[in-house]
Parts: sequence; structure tokens; C-alpha cells
Amino acid sequence: MSTVSWSSFTGDQVAALAQGESFLAAPGERDCPACGSHSVRAYVNAPENARRPTLVSYVWCRSCHRFVGTRAKHPEGLVFSDPLALLSAAERRELERSLVGFLAHLDELWESGALPQTFTAA
Repeated sequence: MSTVSWSSFTGDQVAALAQGESFLAAPGERDCPACGSHSVRAYVNAPENARRPTLVSYVWCRSCHRFVGTRAKHPEGLVFSDPLALLSAAERRELERSLVGFLAHLDELWESGALPQTFTAA
């Protein structure tokens, strides 16, 4: 089994990802600013143990294996689906121990149709 090498998006690539509709408004795949492939995906979650309402976002390209993770204030009233919500805290920690394994799991969820997420304002 070969190990996939991941790297971060550059600052300019992150800025390019932030252009246009947000992933919350249009959660499907989009073009990658690094490789041009239509394979950039996103996943967000709201950690239960955060001191403030926090939204953690993972954005990655399944083609060129670049990624970025961010934290932001959880917009008030934002409700979204989370296929990982069914995991216990221990299962979640185990899954998140390896970024490569975590992103591979998220890709499997995309391929199975469990992602992208749905978002609504309550």
C-alpha cells in the first residue's frame, strides 16, 4: 500500500478557494486552484468541547492532495448534517489521529454519498 503525501495549499490558493460562493452555500466539489481538477471537497464540524461556538473546516483536493483546515465562529442558527456525529468520542479521536486517514475516510463518505453536507439556517 503506497502512502499518499499531502501538503498545504499556499496562501494564494487559500485566497482563491475563498472566492465565489462559500462551501456552506454551495457544498459540492469545486475547481482546485493548485491542479485545476474539479475535486476540491469540504467538511465542517462543530466540536462539542469548544469553549465558544466554533466551526472547524477541512478543505482538500482529492486529486493533488493539498488541504487547509480552519477554525471560525459558528454562525448562529447554522444547522448542518454530519455523518461523523454517530461516532463516539473515542471513535472520533481515533479517526482524527491521522490527517491522511481522516481525509481518506472523508473521501469514502463523499464516494458513498454521505457527503457533501447539507446546511440550513435555523
